[in-house]
Amino acid sequence: MRLLVVEDDPDLNRQLFDALTDAGYVVDKALDGEEGHFLGDTEPYDAVILDLGLPIMDGVSILEQWRRDGHKMPVLILTARDRWSDKVAGFDAGADDYVSKPFHMEEVLARIRALLRRNAGHATSEIECGPLIVDTKSARATIDGKAIKLTSLEYRLLAYLMHHKGRVVSRTELVEHLYDQDFDRDSNTIEVFVGRLRKKLGVDLLRTVRGLGYCLSEPDDAG
Repeated sequence: MRLLVVEDDPDLNRQLFDALTDAGYVVDKALDGEEGHFLGDTEPYDAVILDLGLPIMDGVSILEQWRRDGHKMPVLILTARDRWSDKVAGFDAGADDYVSKPFHMEEVLARIRALLRRNAGHATSEIECGPLIVDTKSARATIDGKAIKLTSLEYRLLAYLMHHKGRVVSRTELVEHLYDQDFDRDSNTIEVFVGRLRKKLGVDLLRTVRGLGYCLSEPDDAG
């Protein structure tokens, strides 16, 4: 999953970046509203953490513009403002959730997990596909109750496919959501990681749809 953090405080921006990266997300970051708006407008993010009090362009204006332009990614707003009217303005602009500063990092992580889960139509942190279960809270995957050892990129690949299970996901989409903006992207490497992941799963859940991409689905749904 690929996230964007737009926060003008360098220390807090770095703390969010480090915590989200440690949690297994790919993270891009911006320190002002103009850069944040541009990244959210041009890159496909699964969720955004957006401060309201930003230089150059404020968070509410950014969010309103994104929504006018048809960008539907979930947005968690950060605000040091305690007035209920500021929170209402954020929601009315298109925010999905908010956290008031100061906050505990675990709360931000939990809210991001919830946003990603709801956006994909899942009710709990455990996503199931036949004998495969991915727990997005602990970042663990099991087959028939037995843990699967995955690299961080293999886990990100599996988590993205699980969030979109039953849908064909193209190689281009996977590259866009598994690597940050500075990565030298090569969609051919996805084939390698899909092959490794398929071997580790050991069950017929992940199939290649020729010319289109990959689909993770239960055996009965694969036809």
